[in-house]
Amino acid sequence: MAKKAVHFGAGNIGRGFVACFLHEAGYRVVFADVVDALVDSLNAKPLYNVIELGTHGTTEKTITNYVAINSKTHEAELINEIASADIVTCSVGPRILQFIAPVIAKGVAKRSLDQAPLAVIACENMINNTANLAGYIKDPKNTPAESLADHDKKTVYANSAVDRIVPDKKGEPTLDVQLELFYEWVVESTPFTKVGATKPEVPAIHWVDNLDPYIERKLYTVNTSHATAAYYGYNRGKPTIHDAMADPSIKASVAAAISETAAFIVKKHGVSKDEQEAYKNKILDRISNPNLDDSVKRVGREPLRKLGRHERLIGPAASLAEEGMTTDALLAAAEMAFRFQNVDGDKESAELAKIMAEKSADDVVSQVCGLEASHPLYPKVKAVVEKVQTDSRE
Repeated sequence: MAKKAVHFGAGNIGRGFVACFLHEAGYRVVFADVVDALVDSLNAKPLYNVIELGTHGTTEKTITNYVAINSKTHEAELINEIASADIVTCSVGPRILQFIAPVIAKGVAKRSLDQAPLAVIACENMINNTANLAGYIKDPKNTPAESLADHDKKTVYANSAVDRIVPDKKGEPTLDVQLELFYEWVVESTPFTKVGATKPEVPAIHWVDNLDPYIERKLYTVNTSHATAAYYGYNRGKPTIHDAMADPSIKASVAAAISETAAFIVKKHGVSKDEQEAYKNKILDRISNPNLDDSVKRVGREPLRKLGRHERLIGPAASLAEEGMTTDALLAAAEMAFRFQNVDGDKESAELAKIMAEKSADDVVSQVCGLEASHPLYPKVKAVVEKVQTDSRE
C-alpha cells in the first residue's frame, strides 16, 4: 500500500515545510485543518508550488498527491485516516496541540495491534513538542487509563527540532508558499530504537540519538535572533526583519544577544566555540536575507509566550544567570519584547499591555516569565519591567 501521512495544520509551514518533504518521500498527505476556505482550496486544486528563496535566486517545487479534511466537520473521516496512516505530524502552534489531541487519540484507538506503530512527530517551535502533544493525547479524558497499554504499542512519539523561515506572503491569497532555501528537520531516533520500530523513511529528516543540543541551539540562536530583530525593529519603526538587520545598531544588538546564548550552548552541550560562532554568523546572514521580506509584526507576535520561562529570551538568560554569566543583551531584548504592546492583529500584545498596566512588576515577572523570586535573574527582569511600566505612565 502507498505510504500515508496525516498532517495537522495546512498553513504555510504545513504546506511548505512538512508536507513538502513528506511528498518528496512518497507519502500521500492528508491535511487536517479547521479553516473552511483553506480546506476547500486544497481539495479544489490538484497541486501547489513551494518557492524556495535563496540569497542568490529561487527554486520551485510542485506538490501533488494530497487531500484535505475539515477536522471540525468531518471528524469520523479524519479518525479513519489516522487509523490507517503511517505517520502523523503537525504544525499548529503550541497552544493548539491540546485541541488536536482528542481526534488523534480516537484514531490511535481504532488502529489494530497488527499494524506497525504510528509515528507521531510534532513540528512546533518549542522544547519537547511531541512529548507535550503525547501528554494531551494520553490524558485520561482522551485515552482512558485502561487503554494506555495498547496505546503505547500502537504509537511512537518522537520530539523534533524544525528550522525554516516562512515569511509573510504578499499579494492575493494562494496555496503557493514562499520560504527560505535553508532548512533543518531533526528528529530523535531513540523512541523507535527502544520499541524496535522502523523509523519513517523521510530523507529530509536528520535522525539523532540526543535531540537536546539541536533544540536548544536552534531555539536559542535562530528564534532568539529572529525575535530580538523583530522587537528592536518594531520599537524603532522598521517594517521588516531585513530592514531591522540593515540598521547597524540593531544588528549589533542581535549579535550580542546570540553571543550570550552561544556561551550557554558551548558550556552546556560541549559545542566548540568556533563551531557555535560559525553557526551564529550563518544565522545572522539568514535572517538578513532581503528576499524573505518578513514583517517584524509577524515575527514578534505572541509576546507573552515568547517571554516565557523556557522560551527564546528568558530561557537562556535564566541559565546564564545561574552560572553567574552576563545577560545584558538578552535582558535588553526582553525589554523590547515587553514594549511590543497593542500591535494590530496580535491578541497577546494587547493582553501584555493590559497585564503591564494592571499588575505589579513582581506579578509580571512571576506570571509572564515564570521566574521565582529567589532566582538570580528575577531582580534583573523586575528592573526591566519597572522601566517599561514607568515609561508607559509618563
